[in-house]
Amino acid sequence: MFNPGEQYKRSKLHDQFGGNRQSGISNCTNNDLIFIFTKEKKDQDVYIDEWRDDYFYYSGEGRVGPMTMTGGNKAILNHETNNKKIHLFKDTNRSGYWEYVDQLKLVDINKYTNNDENGDERQAFQFVLLSTTKESEKAQKNTAEGKKQYNYNKPNKTERKGLVITRVGQGYYRKQLLDRWENKCAVTSCTIKNILIASHIVPWRKSNDVERLDIGNGILLSPNLDALFDRHLISFDDEGNILISKTLSEGELTNLGISNNLKLHTVYPDMVNYLSRHREEFNEKETN
Repeated sequence: MFNPGEQYKRSKLHDQFGGNRQSGISNCTNNDLIFIFTKEKKDQDVYIDEWRDDYFYYSGEGRVGPMTMTGGNKAILNHETNNKKIHLFKDTNRSGYWEYVDQLKLVDINKYTNNDENGDERQAFQFVLLSTTKESEKAQKNTAEGKKQYNYNKPNKTERKGLVITRVGQGYYRKQLLDRWENKCAVTSCTIKNILIASHIVPWRKSNDVERLDIGNGILLSPNLDALFDRHLISFDDEGNILISKTLSEGELTNLGISNNLKLHTVYPDMVNYLSRHREEFNEKETN
């Protein structure tokens, strides 16, 4: 429908497809299209839009006060349910013309704080959107290599780049882990869902694209266990029994509620390789 790199006059887009002619998010109510428009970073003020790898982080609309999931924001949130396709355009040096970038799909939402146009601190959010072109390329590559196809919905990654971003819990990957572990900590059975952390067994930075999205590389833990597991102060054997670092004192373990009797409720077959790699680093730290 649209060609990447080609410039389109925005007024003509709306003449043909409808949608709000001024808003950054233009939901074409009489068509299956949502147009989103982004400016270069130097021209951004209260919004923060940027590419990170194959994912486009796009600020929700709303210039004053907290962002709300209404209007164009709601249209993006529900685009798959409503069978709407999201198309991204970026500004150009030609007045009224916007360059087509790609079709995107929503995979996650990040929450952050920044200042609105009045200078008041407010709660905001970014839509994490995946390039469908890149998704298709990866799927074709995996198929050609005989690998299992994965849903390339990238899990949420907490970062700090001049703003505060926190996990919202909307990520597809987190939902998969919540389902797998029945909304309980994999060790303690804690059911306070909003504090449970969807962790990677092999860290994000050491995983390839497939491993980052593999549910077998995930584990749902309560905060204290997650913190220890992430730092390789605990690990688990192939039967799920906990391994505890010798650097932790009895007093510290008592305060944290950690004991040698703890174990994973289940060790799924697709977890075994990842647990083995986690133990390698755990054992390496123990011998140093």
